[in-house]
Amino acid sequence: MSAKRLILSLSLTFACPHGALAADWDAPQDPFPIYGGSYYVGPQGVASVLITSSKGHILIDGGTPKSAQTIIEHVRRLGFKPEDIKYILVSHAHVDHAGGVAQLQRLSGATVLTSPAAQPVLESGKPDRGDPQFGALPDMEPVENVKTVRDGEIVSVGPLAVKANYTPGHTRGGISWTWTAQELAGAMQMVYADSLNAFGLHGFRYSGDARYPEAKADIERSIARVAALPCDILVSAHPEAGGLFERHARQANEGSTAFIDRDASRRYADDGRQRLEKTLAQEAAARK
Repeated sequence: MSAKRLILSLSLTFACPHGALAADWDAPQDPFPIYGGSYYVGPQGVASVLITSSKGHILIDGGTPKSAQTIIEHVRRLGFKPEDIKYILVSHAHVDHAGGVAQLQRLSGATVLTSPAAQPVLESGKPDRGDPQFGALPDMEPVENVKTVRDGEIVSVGPLAVKANYTPGHTRGGISWTWTAQELAGAMQMVYADSLNAFGLHGFRYSGDARYPEAKADIERSIARVAALPCDILVSAHPEAGGLFERHARQANEGSTAFIDRDASRRYADDGRQRLEKTLAQEAAARK
């Protein structure tokens, strides 16, 4: 099934656990500054963040195949050149977050960075058979020039330093990304949080499944890790799940400090914990 047909099918059949219908992934959204040279450049339903410097830029996530041109247009509208993007960082290798990466890589010439577990998915375009949603995931366009980062590794471009924080469980190769942004209100700890949803399809069980036996332990550790991250400003992979647009609505009156919410990361992790508990309860009931 093509990515376009899958997105249409998903939009007609269910709301994804992040709260947005698949049909809303590419809903229009103007780009906007977040804090200290970090900008929101994605569509409404799936996040993409541009972190800028005079020495080059870093982009986190590439959205759906349809999102790629939108992201490029947003980068240009903000006054930056796509060719100055040195790295594209991936949260996890699903079509809604990585489906546009191949296009973005060609347009920018950037190196794509991901985890060792996600590298084969990006390079082949084929879903991971251990993915909790395997069977409902389309092929993606294969990505060239993909390299891996270690857990805790720092990705640097000029003054930019973005840290990889492995957060598997939603997929086997998930990464959350953290960095420090500076402006007049001070230095703020930024978190781009990967999805923490224990969401399986086609009979996948977080309570125990040979296709990914570590899934429950992984997502429990990832939930705890995100909750413990130093965080002043949160952007989640699906932005509405972390309250980004609620804070953006206050930006006109409060400026960039509207995005500061030091409990946002903990609440986001709590939502993931509740989702896991619900999923485990549903799996237990199904076994009776």
